[in-house]
Amino acid sequence: QVKLVESGGGLVQPGGSLTLSCVASELPFSIYGMNWDRQAPGKEREWVATITGNGGIKTYSPFSEGRFTISRDNAKNTVYLQMNNLKPEDTAVYYCTAGYTDYRGHIYEHDYWGQGVQVTVSS
Repeated sequence: QVKLVESGGGLVQPGGSLTLSCVASELPFSIYGMNWDRQAPGKEREWVATITGNGGIKTYSPFSEGRFTISRDNAKNTVYLQMNNLKPEDTAVYYCTAGYTDYRGHIYEHDYWGQGVQVTVSS
């Protein structure tokens, strides 16, 4: 049974940093693209970033590029999201997902989801 478990969230002041982790189990990790989405209360889910199975292609949403970095360690079945210069509008529940990617490095289908982790940016 595939399971994705996120960790590393919490409360941080504007301008601060957090690194999220997502550990996958029972998944052929290296052939799956990994993805981060987020959702704030009352708002639609937003795409944050995606990384291909071998880490060769990384793509970012406009709000995350330049501030966030997605990476993975296939030996540990783990994907990371390093978030710098956080802003109050980054406050959301962040979800790790897994799925195959297309030639551009985008997720074709979100086959598996983690439970989500809260990130709160506030002064």
